Amino acid sequence: MTSSHQPAQPADPATRAILDQLPTLTHRGMVVDSPPGAGKTTLVARAAGILTRPGHPCAVIAQTNTQVDDLVLRLTNLHPRLSIARLTATQYTVPDSLLTLPRVRASTRIQDLKTAQVIVGTALKWATVTDRHWPWAIIDEAYQMRSGTLLRTAGLFDQTLFVGDPGQLDPFSEIDTSRWEGLPHHPVNSAAAVVLDKNRDLPLHSLPVSWRLPPSAVPLINKAFYPSTSFRAGTHETQRTLAFTAKGIRTPLDATIEHAARTGWALLELPARCTHRIDLEALHTTLALAERLLIRQATTTCELNPEGQVLRPADIAIGTAHSVQAERLRSLQAQHYPRLHGISIGTANRLQGHQCSVTLVLHPLSGRTDASAFHLEAGRLCVLTSRHRHTCIVVARAGIADVLDTHPCDEPVYLGAPSKIPDGWEANHTVLQHLTHHTIQA
Repeated sequence: MTSSHQPAQPADPATRAILDQLPTLTHRGMVVDSPPGAGKTTLVARAAGILTRPGHPCAVIAQTNTQVDDLVLRLTNLHPRLSIARLTATQYTVPDSLLTLPRVRASTRIQDLKTAQVIVGTALKWATVTDRHWPWAIIDEAYQMRSGTLLRTAGLFDQTLFVGDPGQLDPFSEIDTSRWEGLPHHPVNSAAAVVLDKNRDLPLHSLPVSWRLPPSAVPLINKAFYPSTSFRAGTHETQRTLAFTAKGIRTPLDATIEHAARTGWALLELPARCTHRIDLEALHTTLALAERLLIRQATTTCELNPEGQVLRPADIAIGTAHSVQAERLRSLQAQHYPRLHGISIGTANRLQGHQCSVTLVLHPLSGRTDASAFHLEAGRLCVLTSRHRHTCIVVARAGIADVLDTHPCDEPVYLGAPSKIPDGWEANHTVLQHLTHHTIQA
């Protein structure tokens, strides 16, 4: 998923090399790994334009309806002459903003879309198609796709381009999957990871530039979550700034946002305390930080807007680990922080693919007495700390390092299960160590 205001990314040499290789590819597929904000969606849209052939439309697969709708919009912008089809489930209502676009049509039946040059739908919807065949498919967010879903769709296509971010959250299921742990046919394993494991000769590419993350963020995100690859920021340090028009009042809130504006990072540390998931003090502190950004009339400049733009609520996102935390934040915002109307609030799962100028993160381990596998998930922290174009501010209670040291990962190890790299315990320590240099005491 990408945010609606995400700018189109330039085609760097690595992207052009991938696109040039696709038409003559002899392997059954290709995998493209991407760090946050490296232009996955743009690559998918450009590849679709290259791979569509007369009489043979290119199939594009995403994991959520939001991702599919965004891809349809991106395809129409990049390829205004292509006819785009939206393959949809019966119970989903396609936004009118897409249906009113020229050369875009939607249907629940693949038979109704024969004249389309590109057909876009969710993986679950494509899994219901049984009587058609296509030369090419492109799978967006392939690391979020379940291998069981890939098994149901792989036979529909001769060749497949897998594009995804290996550092983000893995597929998950609400049912108990322990019976399949360590087995080669585990249906909830990542589709891209399984494809690479079973096809060692498959071409593997990596996009080397993050156009989203600022230079202040790339070294930490690379070290903590992508230790086996290397990428750089697409901008220089002087191209993105965050400054304030109104003066502060020397409170911890102001000290935090001022430090974040200067360095790209800040941790506002509340006193140590064991709390329920709903830590009202932490929630109010997070919302108050967002409010101070607006009250201080924060202004951002970047390579796309060198003249500067005053920060709006839509330019700020708040990320949490639990949906109940996000729900309470929305309730508190509506009741006590009307200035923040329009701000994005969601869990890491919901914020995957989203980007904004400033991200506020309620640390998953804040106020906890233990470190469970859920809260140590490296992909969760990666998503939360890699949504921003300018700065990231973390809110947490003191004592997280002690929790990590007292509760090292003790999850069972299953023979045959893919290795979890990076390890969540180590990734959390890496991020926390970095934030010690950016900590403001509340």
